Amino acid sequence: MESQRSLLVIAFAIVSFFLWQDWQKDYGPKPVVPAQTAINSPNASAEPQLSASGPLSSTTTAAAVVNEGKVIEITTDVVNVKIDTRGGDIISLVLPKYTLSLEDNTPYPLMRQLNGFNYTAQSGLLGDGPDEKRTAKPVYSVTQDKFALAEGQTELNVSLKLEHNGLQIEKRYTFSAGKYDVRVDYIVTNTSTGSKVIQPYHYLAQTIENGKDGNMMMPVYRGGAYSTTDQRYEKFAFEDMQDQNLDLATKGGWVSMLEHYFVSAWVPQAEEQNQLFSLVNNNEGIIGVRGPQSSIAAGESKTLTATFYAGPKDQASLAKIAHGLDLTVDYGWLWFISQPLFWLLQQIHNLVSNWGLAIIAITLLIKLAMFPLTKAQYEGMAKMRNLKPKIDELQARYKDDKQKMGPAMMELYRKEKVNPMGGCLPMLIQMPIFLALYFVFVESIELRQAPFIFWIKDLSVMDPYLVLPILYIVSMYAMQKLTPVTVTDPMQQKIMLWMPVVFGLFFIIFPSGLVLYWVVSNLISLAQMLYIYKGMEKKGLHVRNA
Repeated sequence: MESQRSLLVIAFAIVSFFLWQDWQKDYGPKPVVPAQTAINSPNASAEPQLSASGPLSSTTTAAAVVNEGKVIEITTDVVNVKIDTRGGDIISLVLPKYTLSLEDNTPYPLMRQLNGFNYTAQSGLLGDGPDEKRTAKPVYSVTQDKFALAEGQTELNVSLKLEHNGLQIEKRYTFSAGKYDVRVDYIVTNTSTGSKVIQPYHYLAQTIENGKDGNMMMPVYRGGAYSTTDQRYEKFAFEDMQDQNLDLATKGGWVSMLEHYFVSAWVPQAEEQNQLFSLVNNNEGIIGVRGPQSSIAAGESKTLTATFYAGPKDQASLAKIAHGLDLTVDYGWLWFISQPLFWLLQQIHNLVSNWGLAIIAITLLIKLAMFPLTKAQYEGMAKMRNLKPKIDELQARYKDDKQKMGPAMMELYRKEKVNPMGGCLPMLIQMPIFLALYFVFVESIELRQAPFIFWIKDLSVMDPYLVLPILYIVSMYAMQKLTPVTVTDPMQQKIMLWMPVVFGLFFIIFPSGLVLYWVVSNLISLAQMLYIYKGMEKKGLHVRNA
C-alpha cells in the first residue's frame, strides 16, 4: 500500500497546489504599479469623470457647488436599500435573511458607506444627459422618503425624477417580492426642439482594502469579475484595476463585485453592444459597463433598461439573470464536475432536509459508484505485492545490466497479466471528483450557517471542538493498521506514522462539511478494504503482511 499512501500525499499536494495558485493569483504580491487614481486636493472633486465622447478618466476637476440630496429607504422581504437622491445611486444594501454569523444576528450589510469604507452601485446618463463629465451629481426629486413592499404585493416601484437640458428623466427602480434582482429603467423624454443623444452607464465602486479575507489554505476572493461573448467568466481583481483599465466591447455581458458567498452585478441588455470598463478613483476600485448611444428626437421618449443584482450566490437565480453569472459561484477549473455534484447534493438535501446528512449520502453514493475502480486499485496493488519476490529476483540477476532489466520486467508483467499502474490509475481517475467536491463544499452558500448535529452548528466553518479532525486522524491510522507499511527505512516509517496527524492539522481550519466528507469517505474505504481483502485472500492472493 506504499503506492496508495504516496498517491494520498500526491492528492494532498495537488489540492495544496491549486489553493496556493489561487492564493497567489488573488492575494500574492503584485508588481508595484502607480495606481490610476484621482489627485486628492482640497479643491478636487471625488467624482470619476465619465464621458460618452472620449476615454474614461479619473482626473478630477475643480469642485463645483454640491447640491444636497437626501437618502430614501426601501424595504422588501429580502433587501433593505438606501438610495441617495443625489445621483439616484444605491449607497446601502442589507440582506435581512442573512446574518453576520450565528453569534451575531446583525443583518448582513453587503453594500454600505461606513467608517471610510464605500461600496455602492451607481448609474447615470452621458452625452446630453446630466452625468457627462460631471463635477457634481444631479439631484433627483422623489415623492416620499420611505417605501415598503406590502404583504401580498409582488412589485414595488421607486421613481426618481429630474429635468436637465431639455430632457425629462425618470429613474425607476422596480423591486420584486422574494427576488434580489432589481430592474432599473431610465425613461427619458425629449421636451426640446432638437434631437438629443444619451448613453447609459452602470458601475460598482468599492474601497480597496489592504487586508485580505481568509487564509492561504482557505482563500476568499474579494474583487471584480466580468463576462463577455469571448470570456464567459473572468476575474478582475483590484490589483488588475490598479495595473490597467479594463476596456472591452461585447454584446451583452455583465460586471460584478464578488465576495465569498455574495455578489453584486450590473447586467445590461443582452442584445446591445456594450463597453466594459474599470478605473481606480480615490482608492476606489470601479468596474462598470456603458451601453450604446441612443438618439432621441424632439418629443420622443425612450426607455433604457438594465438589471441590478445584489445578494447571495444562488446558482439557479443567477443563471436566469445572465449567461455565465452563475459562475460567480467559483468552482474553479473543475466547474463542469462540481455543478452536477452540487445538483445531486441539492436533490439529496430536498429528501433529508439536513446538509450534513446530504454530505454523508453523496459520499456514500460516490464511493459506491467508484467501487469498481477501488476494487481494481486494491487488487492491482495486491498483485504487485505478490510479484515482489520475482521482481527482487530479477533485480538481483540484472543489477549490473539495466538495459536487460527493463524488458525482463515487462515480460514478467505480461506473463503474470499484471498492470504495474493498475493500483495508481483508479486513484488518479477519482482525484478530479475529490477536488470538485472540495470546491462545492467551500463555495456553496447553502452550507453557510447550515447545522448538522449536536456541536456542529455551521458546516461552512471549522469544527469548534475539533471532533471531526480527530476522527479523521483515527480513521487514517485504522487504514494504516489494516495495510501496514513494508518499508524498513526509519525516516520513511516516521513520515508514514505522522502523515495522518499532519493532514489532521491542516483539516482543523477546513470547513466542517469538508472534513465530514473525508471522515465518512475514510470509514467507507475501511469497510470496502475489508470486503475486498477478504475476497482476494479467498483467491490465494497475499494482501497483508503477517
